[in-house]
Amino acid sequence: MATILPPPSKKQKIADAKRAQEQQDVDSIPDNLGSVRIQFHDAATGTAAGPPVSVPVSDATTKNIELILNTLLGNDISERLPYRFALRLGDESNEKKVVDITSDIYRSVLKTGLKTTEHVLNLEYTPQAVFRVRAVSRCSASITGHGEAILAIQFSPRSSSQMVSGSGDSTARIWDCDTGTPMHTLKGHTSWVLAVSWSPDGTIIATGSMDNTVRLWEAGSGKPLGSQLKGHTRWITALAWEPYHLQVSGSPRLASASKDATVRIWDVTLRKISATLSGHKGSVSCVKWGGIGFIYTASQDKSVKIWSAQDGTLVHTLHAHAHWVNHLALSTDFVLRTGYFDHTGQVPESTDAKVKKAKERFEKAATVGGEIVERLVTASDDFTMYLWEPRKSTKPLSRMMGHQKQVNHVSFSPDGLYIASASFDNHVKLWDARDGRFIHTLRGHVAPVYQCSFSADSRLLVSSSKDTTLKVWDVRTGKLHTDLPGHKDEVYAVDWSPDGKMVGSGGKDKA
Repeated sequence: MATILPPPSKKQKIADAKRAQEQQDVDSIPDNLGSVRIQFHDAATGTAAGPPVSVPVSDATTKNIELILNTLLGNDISERLPYRFALRLGDESNEKKVVDITSDIYRSVLKTGLKTTEHVLNLEYTPQAVFRVRAVSRCSASITGHGEAILAIQFSPRSSSQMVSGSGDSTARIWDCDTGTPMHTLKGHTSWVLAVSWSPDGTIIATGSMDNTVRLWEAGSGKPLGSQLKGHTRWITALAWEPYHLQVSGSPRLASASKDATVRIWDVTLRKISATLSGHKGSVSCVKWGGIGFIYTASQDKSVKIWSAQDGTLVHTLHAHAHWVNHLALSTDFVLRTGYFDHTGQVPESTDAKVKKAKERFEKAATVGGEIVERLVTASDDFTMYLWEPRKSTKPLSRMMGHQKQVNHVSFSPDGLYIASASFDNHVKLWDARDGRFIHTLRGHVAPVYQCSFSADSRLLVSSSKDTTLKVWDVRTGKLHTDLPGHKDEVYAVDWSPDGKMVGSGGKDKA
């Protein structure tokens, strides 16, 4: 029988009326504050866009500021770009070095007392994705075929029409997502497939298994490329491809992390180990191959190590966590994964043009303040995360605390401005990727959250949980956008396709 709530008491009615009145009062901007002067700066290069502009405070909303900036930059009406604005405070005693302008200048800056109308406001602008991803709203296909739980999934970097999944039934499968049918079953492993990874050019799929081997497959036909790659003595936990713009033509390399405490670098063409990265004292839980020539590894020995991709030598060891390091993410993950594929769908014809485009995309995504910056975030069983800039310092930029249980998964948004963390405390949290400042807690899941993934335009986030649901969140407001039920059991893996059209998820219900 449904529980019927009692009608509100007189005291509750008075309190509600008072609250409604207060909210109405807050919403209006006073119109007697005069004007404020704004100087625009490009966040990537630091160059000023035109002279300072005087704007009435009552009209200084983000929408109007965006219009002014588009006019200053000479953008055509049909080509107006959406921008995100932040106020950079000098090296003052104030802790917040960067303040995001969320709705208008008055609420974000003047009302909080950070600046007055006497000051010139130096606003940094960052272009948002020109395209907009439509929110995933329903389950378009429930594809069965695996005989055991699905443990890892990844979309092709080329488009959302193909996806690979690894399962506890010792196979991986390539799926046609447009028709919802299996294309190829990749058989050969003798135990659970724990990791799957698609090469940045979309031609090869690598799978890592509990049978201690890595296998390579042709993405188009699903045929194995030679025999398995043997060398590890324990399970394979993670895989990472060499970024496309760093590859020697015709011989891509692959890094595999294992429970045997080593990472091995494989020459895919010659099918041999080109380097073994040994130094960790515990299982290596995650490996990432960066775009500036570093390989990053996280381990259960509480450390993160940074290696030279050139010769496999150890460059730095980062110590800060007090427990196992479960996962790490790079601010450039999205462009490294997609190589020369972008939202326009135009693919260069020659190899040189592909490498050039991949390099340009990487440099554009990694440029902050005129220099190439690759940031790293690490998540641990000690309930915390750390933000690093390993090229500059072995000390963390920021310690991110707030989760009440282990942090299982972290990811950077494609534009490099947000970090999302998924934890066993049933929550997802959003952080500012520039300084590690806490932004929102996304509450809605009722069981541990396993993974999260951003949409290609960085405006939405999807999370998968033990509570059998996926949830889509609005990054700007921190509110639940869509609830996606459908799975009959825990959802272990989730991925948002690089073109933004689909979300794939796999779990304990084998679908």
